[in-house]
Amino acid sequence: MITTAQFTYIPLESQNPRESIEFLLEMVAQHEVEVDVNYLSTSVRGETDTIFELIREIYDTMTIEGEEFRFHIELLNPVPVDDTEQLNIPE
Repeated sequence: MITTAQFTYIPLESQNPRESIEFLLEMVAQHEVEVDVNYLSTSVRGETDTIFELIREIYDTMTIEGEEFRFHIELLNPVPVDDTEQLNIPE
């Protein structure tokens, strides 16, 4: 199954919020997902288990880092993998 998630990560009380966002995007890049970085949010598309692992990793890592944050996630329903459809995952 393939799932699409859109998330918005808002660092709170951060001296350098851009650094937190860049760190988060580096984490996303380490997973086999399609990524679309927008002005206020990021969309990822991939295997459902991978998407949920990524969300959990972001949440846990930023908590361990001592960040204060708001993490808003929207999920689209999963769809079956079509054999003719390939995920566009950068290498």
